[in-house]
Amino acid sequence: MTRNIICLLILICFAGAIHAKEYELQSPDKKTNILIRTGEEISFELSYNKIPLLLPTKIAMVLEDLTLGENPKVINKTIQSVNRTITPEVCEKTNRIEENYNELKLSFQKGFDLCFRAYNNGIAYRFESRFAKEITVKSEKGDFQFANNHLLYWPKEKSFHSNNQVYYDFTSIGQLTSADLGSLPVLMDSGKGVKMVIGETDLEDYPGMWFNGAEGNALTATFPAYPNKTEQVGDRDVFVRDRMDYIAKTQGTRTFPWRYIAIAENDGELITNQLSWLLAAPCEIENPSWIRPGKVAWDWWNANNVYGVDFRAGINTETYKYYIDFAAEYGLEYIILDEGWYELGDLMKIVPEMDMEELTTYAKEKGVGLILWVVWKTLDDQLEEALDQFQKWDIKGIKVDFMDKDDQWMVNYYHKVARESAKRQILVDFHGSYKPAGLRRKYPNVLTREGVNGGEQYKWSLRQTPEHNLITPFSRMVAGPMDYTPGAMNNAQKKNYKPIFDRPMSMGTRCHQLAMYVAYESPLQMLCDNPSNYRKEEECMKFLSAVPAVWDETRVLDAKIADYLLLARRKGEDWYLGAMTDWDARTLQIDLSFLPKGKKYKMTLYQDGVNADRNAIDYKMKEIIVDRNYQAECKLAPGGGMAAMLQPL
Repeated sequence: MTRNIICLLILICFAGAIHAKEYELQSPDKKTNILIRTGEEISFELSYNKIPLLLPTKIAMVLEDLTLGENPKVINKTIQSVNRTITPEVCEKTNRIEENYNELKLSFQKGFDLCFRAYNNGIAYRFESRFAKEITVKSEKGDFQFANNHLLYWPKEKSFHSNNQVYYDFTSIGQLTSADLGSLPVLMDSGKGVKMVIGETDLEDYPGMWFNGAEGNALTATFPAYPNKTEQVGDRDVFVRDRMDYIAKTQGTRTFPWRYIAIAENDGELITNQLSWLLAAPCEIENPSWIRPGKVAWDWWNANNVYGVDFRAGINTETYKYYIDFAAEYGLEYIILDEGWYELGDLMKIVPEMDMEELTTYAKEKGVGLILWVVWKTLDDQLEEALDQFQKWDIKGIKVDFMDKDDQWMVNYYHKVARESAKRQILVDFHGSYKPAGLRRKYPNVLTREGVNGGEQYKWSLRQTPEHNLITPFSRMVAGPMDYTPGAMNNAQKKNYKPIFDRPMSMGTRCHQLAMYVAYESPLQMLCDNPSNYRKEEECMKFLSAVPAVWDETRVLDAKIADYLLLARRKGEDWYLGAMTDWDARTLQIDLSFLPKGKKYKMTLYQDGVNADRNAIDYKMKEIIVDRNYQAECKLAPGGGMAAMLQPL
């Protein structure tokens, strides 16, 4: 190599070094560190307690005629710190949320900004654009390079046509290939005592983010392109047969979704992580005081198998009056009318067996709200007409089902339904849905959603195991509330379990089901079994009628992902405990030292019975007086649980 060529190469490298810049951002507690580099590309690294989590991870946004992040030139840098307390409209975990972060915003010459935030329990970044005209986003680059071959709970998907109801493959990043598709959130273990959950929030007018495996210890972001041709099959399924060559057409000046990484030193910290809510857009409902969380008696799971009555059970006025009577008797706020109340394809045609005027009048007299299940496509076709009619009937909420996509068009549909329902003071529960991504903060009338393999799977699946039930709180629930639909009264151990569609049972013990009402967050919490079964279980109904659907305080007392969970939640002055285990029997320690000094409580305790390992419905209820000095062992059967309510004396 000649001297001139060597000198030229040295000059090129020197020029590149001058062009490349580094920016550092730390969390308020100095544990989380982000290092951002701008050179030919933009990349960032992440470490926690000096433990590398992400190696240089390249990010960019590819527009039709411009790539945001290619040869970027920083023209301005702004830094701010925020430390405040926010009161949420709906108190899912707590009635106060602490928000404490440091923010770095880099403004670039090509008309965009990149914003990073560092919290004590995670980080986030997003693009912001500053263009006068509409832009076309061809793709977004997010090549996440992990420091090691982390173990992860992979939310395995087959295609973008999905309801995000997944089981988790416990694998490692290096085992995944570009053929592997996964939805968010993704839970992983760094192997060095740090857990991470990767998700997104503030998703609007843009498609959801997914992951493919990649070469090395990497995951790469992928997005469903905008639908070009669709085909409707039946009343509910709309399949995308062809897609455009872009993922979004959108306004030129806007903020894009946050990509966040929740970080936890111990597993329980994931349960209390609030990043998904904090990073979302603030509430747009001017007066949300009408929004009423609560519990719901559900008909579909138990196939309306009520008994001991003088009428023919089914989808008819008398059956739903029976549900209303049950709800009124036990203080449940709502009942739901699932599939069958209208002639599929037309929300204005009520089936002959139903007298909606009579039913709505009866429900109002009893102080019970009605929630109606609807197919999303039918609702879209008749949106204003249907919602206006629901408002006239004084319907309190809708359960919208079978969307099964999160491309830009469908994401906008969610916002439209939330907005139009809020105008009429109607609550929303999205089923057949993508994961929560911030909508519930902007429109808190969206109380819950599915996007989880929940209790309905007991009707047909062998994989709805107690272990699965102990992965979801640490992964899917980090994104937001989940309509798991607990409450089965017919419970079975592994060798006795059978999926039966019309007479379903649950895997695990009775107390495993009761504990879900404390462990699982859903401001619209279902009771899945039928009223006739519940009426035979007065001890359990004492708990189920009292347990709240929202909380003022949450404390995780002990937790290990996929193995067990023990937590306490407070509503007012009352405390509730919930414990769950996988198929391994184990003993957990109940320590009530978090209770206030000088107060005594009556604790109503539900524990697995001595024979619960053989007959899962076996449990023992007892009432004792306790205070903050109380400590005791809690023995959990295989697939077992524990639930307790503490009421001050």
